[in-house]
Amino acid sequence: MKVAIQGIAGAFHDEAARKFFGDNITLDECDTFNKLCERVDSGKADFGIMAIENTIAGSLLQNYGYLDRFKLRIIGEIYIRIKMNLMALHGTKIKDIKHVFSHPIALRQCAEYLSTLSPDIIISEAEDTAESAKKIYESRLADAATVAGDAAAKMYNLEILKREIETVKQNYTRFVALSKNPQPATDCNKASISFEVRHQPGSLAETLAIFARHSVNLTKIQSIPILGQPYQYAFHLDLEWINTDNYNASIAEVLRHVSGLSIYGEYKKGEMPTT
Repeated sequence: MKVAIQGIAGAFHDEAARKFFGDNITLDECDTFNKLCERVDSGKADFGIMAIENTIAGSLLQNYGYLDRFKLRIIGEIYIRIKMNLMALHGTKIKDIKHVFSHPIALRQCAEYLSTLSPDIIISEAEDTAESAKKIYESRLADAATVAGDAAAKMYNLEILKREIETVKQNYTRFVALSKNPQPATDCNKASISFEVRHQPGSLAETLAIFARHSVNLTKIQSIPILGQPYQYAFHLDLEWINTDNYNASIAEVLRHVSGLSIYGEYKKGEMPTT
């Protein structure tokens, strides 16, 4: 099974892919999310794993756009707690470090800890957490460190000098599993959909009220600009339910009030990790 991810082995996308599909997979490493979706859409990858939102950084708006553009199907989701570590070559001490580089979001999430290091240390942005770990390992950079996850340290044989240096510990990223075609599932209790509503007072509120009447829980709503239509938006929703008949009834009623309704996937809700 080939699974497309953004980034390389040891990245958080790699961790999410293995937790969802298992370890018996072949990674299709992509440098962009667009390429990830292209690989799944073309059939060159069987599935994809793509980050869609983070509890600190918020929604990845471009990735909602890719869902709409490629019409890929969401077949599941997984949540990963993002734990950041300071790591370097074995034998390197914190006092030896002259340069720390990593993905800009990783650096921002660990800014409080990094500010406690020597003011002479150069901190700079790089393309990816795992790529940074790989560079230190392959180039044998004895005076450099990076910020990345446990998997990157293991993959590139780096020593973790300080664990969990992220400022906010409750930091989770939600990933969606993507397929070109729907996958059969019998225990669905969550769906991701999108639609457009008329530009009239109350149109969106009336539509959302339909879900409430049918006891379908709205867990997320995200507006996405419609390309070529200034100040027009599509609304992406995540829905959860206990009774599938209630969900089906709500969709049937919503269809009479909206246009361009797309169901990106009906799947089993992912569980938040406890550690």
